[in-house]
Amino acid sequence: MNLQEQRHVAFILLGANLGDRQSNILQALQYIQVRAKVERVSSFYETEPLDGSDQPKYLNMACQIITDDSPKDLLAFLKWIERRMGRTFAERNAPRPIDIDLLFYDDLIIKESDIWIPHPRMQERAFTLIPLAEIAPDYVHPLTNETIKDMSQKIDASTVKKVDRSLKFKLESDIQGGRPSINVGLSRVGITNLNRVIRLGVKGKAELFYATLDFFAYLDPYKAGVHMSRFTDVLEGIVEEISLEPSPDIESLAERLALQVVQSQRAKKAEVRIKAKYPMERVTPISAKKTEELFTFIGIASTDGKMSRRVIGVEVEGMTACPCAQDMMASHSRMLLKEAGYTSEEAAKIVSLIPMATHNQRARGTLLVGSDMSVRAEHLVHIIEASMSSETYELLKRPDEFFVVNKAHQNARFAEDVVRHMLLNLVEVYPDLPDDTFVLAREESLESIHQHNAFAERSGLLGDIRGEIRLKDDILCSSVTLEEWLKL
Repeated sequence: MNLQEQRHVAFILLGANLGDRQSNILQALQYIQVRAKVERVSSFYETEPLDGSDQPKYLNMACQIITDDSPKDLLAFLKWIERRMGRTFAERNAPRPIDIDLLFYDDLIIKESDIWIPHPRMQERAFTLIPLAEIAPDYVHPLTNETIKDMSQKIDASTVKKVDRSLKFKLESDIQGGRPSINVGLSRVGITNLNRVIRLGVKGKAELFYATLDFFAYLDPYKAGVHMSRFTDVLEGIVEEISLEPSPDIESLAERLALQVVQSQRAKKAEVRIKAKYPMERVTPISAKKTEELFTFIGIASTDGKMSRRVIGVEVEGMTACPCAQDMMASHSRMLLKEAGYTSEEAAKIVSLIPMATHNQRARGTLLVGSDMSVRAEHLVHIIEASMSSETYELLKRPDEFFVVNKAHQNARFAEDVVRHMLLNLVEVYPDLPDDTFVLAREESLESIHQHNAFAERSGLLGDIRGEIRLKDDILCSSVTLEEWLKL
């Protein structure tokens, strides 16, 4: 196997002493990622020029990369970056906008006219060893058999100064923390549609999911705003923690993040909403073909730092068939049969035996449950599907297609019917859910013969819904919205 068919570890030193030195180095790193994966980067270090000449100080950074290129191809690419960024080679040790040295490539030793690895003068240069020791202290020099850490401790590093990785300015005041210019309080502020890959499950069995997250903070009315970057800081800061101890479910992760937001924003309350695509194995009803389909799992958490409320939910697509159009088709069919000579009784019996045509819609159902009692999102998927005219499948053989169409037309339902069936199914499947459990059931049918969609929703406490179902005759609709329930 040749070098270009493998993955290789290389170490590089980047330096600059012309222009915006830090921006130049970061731009070079961006170019490097076109052909390699940057694994680690050191802090920035400032040093005097090598020859003590009257030119600007250098800024240096070391990085570790993973590359498919051979040593010569990698070096040629690094030289291209230097030229691309305006470096000229007319004069040795002249000031430059970027300088890139290839220090190590695996443990190779190469001494040729056009390439020398390891870099021949690195052990003499503190500005090389100090940043390199930060990211690879235990890496062994293939010629000296010393670790980078040991080599760095032998050299005079007094001229190497670590500098902040930031633009050179200071905030004179905390604008977001001050009073608003207009004396009006806000309900909540935050960021939405933050896309990330999250880790859910138990240790050893955790899986990755693509998710969209919304973060909200409930401010003191006398505070001008929030620090937007702190929301993403919360998420990035918890990534390593999650990798060590993944959250068991999506609502637990939402709660962990909400607690962090309360602390970082110094907010009265915080709310986090997560939607993640979750794969579930399905088996088609007649052909018994296995298929994997994606469902949207929802996790919501609200906390003031002491008390929390959590919601688990799902969004599921299925199918509805219109009862109204079906009733008209049945009436029309009975009329045609009677005109053809059948009696009313015969016409009614024939129509009762044959599925009546109607228009059907792609339907999207949502079911949210807020309770301290654990509810599995996978079970909610099946509750929604059982409440629609029929579930749908990505893979359908002809017998399966017949099953779905026939089932849908045997169970014609309006959007309102689907919501009521969802609530009834939840009550009967989870008889032990407490009465103070929050429930939201929603269904939207994407109409096939109209330009609009049909929509129905009910939210409230499960105890009230149970009471309505038991009463049968009288409906006492006591509604609680999700926003109201999340208030602590």
